[in-house]
Amino acid sequence: MAQSVEILKFEIDHGLGARARLGLIVLQTDQTIEHDFSSIFCDKNDVSLYVARIPNAMEVSSKTLRQMAIDLPRTAELLPSQFGFDVVGYGCTSGATLIGEEKVDKLIRDIHPEVATTNPITATKAALSALGLKRIALLTPYPVDVTIKMQANLEAAGFAIIAVGTFGQSDDFTVGRITSDSIFEAIKQIGTNSECDGVFVSCTSLRALKIIPEAEAAIRKPVISSNQVLAWHMLRLAGISDQTQNSGRLFVN
Repeated sequence: MAQSVEILKFEIDHGLGARARLGLIVLQTDQTIEHDFSSIFCDKNDVSLYVARIPNAMEVSSKTLRQMAIDLPRTAELLPSQFGFDVVGYGCTSGATLIGEEKVDKLIRDIHPEVATTNPITATKAALSALGLKRIALLTPYPVDVTIKMQANLEAAGFAIIAVGTFGQSDDFTVGRITSDSIFEAIKQIGTNSECDGVFVSCTSLRALKIIPEAEAAIRKPVISSNQVLAWHMLRLAGISDQTQNSGRLFVN
């Protein structure tokens, strides 16, 4: 026997993200960025983060990185414009370098025309400027040819690359499994160069975030990483300047 169904009254509000609504495009193969963002955002009341994953190859190469430009608009569409995003970030440092930062911005803004965008290489330049760093050591997990392209990008923006180190990996699954201790030792190895004033650890898959404070203490210089700078820049673009504990000097700047 059918039961009568009572239609109940309800109210609506502005939903989650009263201070900011952020969209993040994450690589299909990324094992780290969501974990790092949850750590950074854990004390950010009324900031909401929504994630869409973009198809990409497990092999890291110039060709596979550029290929993501095809899927960027379709992935951006998975972040509903009705949510009213303040910022949309594309979470791939090497991808943004190879595709081009301006093109990444255009591909996202074709879908979200009123939204600010960023990516880790653009955010890195903003973070280096905020910290007053000009002469840096660059650490990547990438093959040498991809690392050289990133070095050239930063140099073209006016930053001197004093030392470069890479783990030389083309397998993104392996990159996500490189230990934080290995990253820490690599930062000390290239960051103690007396001519550099800070270290940039590139790649959203590298588990660098948790060792940044320890690494900064060890080399007595600022250390930034892809996930750290992307989260920082997205918050700043959304007008949020809260300091964050245990995420490096950048977040208390």
